[in-house]
Amino acid sequence: MTQLPDFLTIDPSTRTVSLDARNPAFYGDPNRTYAALHAACPTFYWREQKQWFFCGYDHVNALLRDRRFGRQILHIASREELGLPEPAAHTANFDLAERHSLLEIEPPEHTRLRTLVNRAFVSRHVEKMSGEIADLANRLIDGFERDGRTELLSTFADIIPVTMIARMIGIPEEMGPQLLRWSHDYVGMYMFKRSRADEDAADRSAKEFADYVKTVIAERRANPRDDLLSHMIHTEHKGQFLSEEELISTTIVLLNAGHEATVHQIGNSVRVILESGLDPQAMFADAAATERTVEETLRICAPVHIFQRWALEDVEVDGVPFRRGDKVSLILAAANLDPGKFPEPLIFKPERNEAANLSFGAGIHFCIGAPLARLELNIVLPLLFKRLPGLRMAGTPVVKDVYHFHGLERLDLAW
Repeated sequence: MTQLPDFLTIDPSTRTVSLDARNPAFYGDPNRTYAALHAACPTFYWREQKQWFFCGYDHVNALLRDRRFGRQILHIASREELGLPEPAAHTANFDLAERHSLLEIEPPEHTRLRTLVNRAFVSRHVEKMSGEIADLANRLIDGFERDGRTELLSTFADIIPVTMIARMIGIPEEMGPQLLRWSHDYVGMYMFKRSRADEDAADRSAKEFADYVKTVIAERRANPRDDLLSHMIHTEHKGQFLSEEELISTTIVLLNAGHEATVHQIGNSVRVILESGLDPQAMFADAAATERTVEETLRICAPVHIFQRWALEDVEVDGVPFRRGDKVSLILAAANLDPGKFPEPLIFKPERNEAANLSFGAGIHFCIGAPLARLELNIVLPLLFKRLPGLRMAGTPVVKDVYHFHGLERLDLAW
């Protein structure tokens, strides 16, 4: 039997797990823990989180699509009925910005918002941005190529996704650094290590973010342009336009989701490719090889690990009974390592052609920005390795002290 690390205990008989998510040995390399969970009990109760979690590919895939579970619960039950506390006063601005978030609502509101936004993100529209993405990536590489070394996140990975999503929505590119600061504070609300200071920072940034978006909305109402924000303002769905609050929430979630995870994925992908010792030229030999390589990096080092659901009715899954109002967590990154779907799941194999990874989710909340993220990865990763032959790591990659996102603090490279 494999010896478990000291931050993890598993009782398969009760499917109970004790796991310290703050331990650097866990968040630095969560895949090893996921492998242990698959071997012992892929459905488990995480004692510290007081919640049931699912790791198995088939369960996670099914639950993402199961309409007996949803992203919200208060549309069908009151806080009093469910025994939920009242919202905290110090996160009122954050809660307001989230109220109409595509990630947090259910049909029919979700259907209306997603229908208005979806057209801009379908592959045929996104692919028109290929030239712009390549031009930006080449320009950034031009800026550090002669140095022989760079810190990839600050000079490359941070810049491309935020620039492209800002252009798409209609936010001035020079706002990029400020958008990154707001976004980093905002997503702090989703981390397991969240403190009162994190909550205060998220609330402050949510207010500043929303106030800024209001000014851009007012400008686009007066002077529409050929951008997504103008489209959302001036397009109706079944006779209805988006309200001001819906516009603000949708713009914020698109800006956050449109770059935060992709920044992590660029860094994670470069790291896993370099650590594999495999030949990058073979991985990016043609479009088909590139696509397989990108999907394998998404499988083995996904940037977002957990998606949560509320039970909308009493239901049993894998022998676990849930009552209406119970919360469950689906570990997307662990589902990608299910040995029943992916033989030798901890090994990076760019030639894999097995099950689809679940890094973008599934069902009605499947990531709306997936076509853009995939396009960016399929363009910028080959460019990096082509433009910088001999690319290698110039130091130990520093993993961010956060869970459940997984990304690097810095990635020092040389060539």
